[in-house]
Amino acid sequence: MIQFTAVNTELKILATNAAETERQGHPVRDSLIAARRTGAFALRTPAAFGGAGAGATRVARELAELGRACPATAWIAGTCATAKTLAAATFPEDVQRDFFADPDVLACGVGFPGGRVERDSDGIRVTGRWPNASGCEDATWATLAARDGDAVVLALIPVADLTIERTWRMAGMRGTGSHTLVADGVLVPAGRLAPVPRPARAADRLLIQLTVLGPVAGAARGALDVIGEMFASDRKPFMTAYARMGDAPGARHWLAEATRLVDRAERTMLAIAATVDGDELTGAVVPRLQMDLADAAKDCRDAVDLMLDLHGASGFAETNALARYWRDVAVGSRHPHLNPYLAVENYGQALTPAA
Repeated sequence: MIQFTAVNTELKILATNAAETERQGHPVRDSLIAARRTGAFALRTPAAFGGAGAGATRVARELAELGRACPATAWIAGTCATAKTLAAATFPEDVQRDFFADPDVLACGVGFPGGRVERDSDGIRVTGRWPNASGCEDATWATLAARDGDAVVLALIPVADLTIERTWRMAGMRGTGSHTLVADGVLVPAGRLAPVPRPARAADRLLIQLTVLGPVAGAARGALDVIGEMFASDRKPFMTAYARMGDAPGARHWLAEATRLVDRAERTMLAIAATVDGDELTGAVVPRLQMDLADAAKDCRDAVDLMLDLHGASGFAETNALARYWRDVAVGSRHPHLNPYLAVENYGQALTPAA
């Protein structure tokens, strides 16, 4: 089971501010400071530049811990880890030294090539639009994919050089501020533009997918915390003779089933991470692990649905923490990195001999 560690104080700050983070659409200042103190934004800063250089297991565990307290802040930390993973894999050391000057710097990014590269007498310019840039309102750097002729390149651009259009209006993960970044002929030094490695390293691809699953698994555990408080209280099942929730065999059964699903999602996540950290990722291993990722995400959704059945209609109140976890799990678990039907398709293709 994922448990809060020695950074309990910071995680409590995140949990206390989670509702306000959702309301204002991005993490409150105290939550950002607390997340930074946990080292969440330095997880994938290379050790050579003062970061953790963390492997998949540590990244998954720590994002899940954050997600248990505040899924939106954990999601932004995951996006930061992805941006830094790509920057470290793409750019030479001198460019990285500038990008990672502050190992705890918050970075955002979009892997879809939403922009184009243009050249004029002044130098290299980038123009485009990148939706769903989680954390962009608080980030210092953006890693943005763009097309340079037929090639796809990654550009490192200070967020201050970009415009933010507030386009993120979603049922869940509202606190991630995943708005649209816009570049209108932004000058980019040649060194901050580099071809995206093709294909990307399998370990990097899976680690990036774990940065999406971690916050979702943590959110499911956070929802279970809410239900645990309900069972510890004197609340009784409505329209029954039971004195409290724990007296009802049916309620105990569903609690056990929800807990089993959350536990299984965490075990699956950590098993994937251990494989990424320790094994050679060849053949059909990667698509099989991607299927496992999708299965873990579904376990999280199914678990929270059971918890809402246990709680009843009041669990959907806007002010109920369970409803917030439900919204965040429902949206976060449907990220393309956790897409179940594409995972099945890719695994089947890997198992089928080429014609």
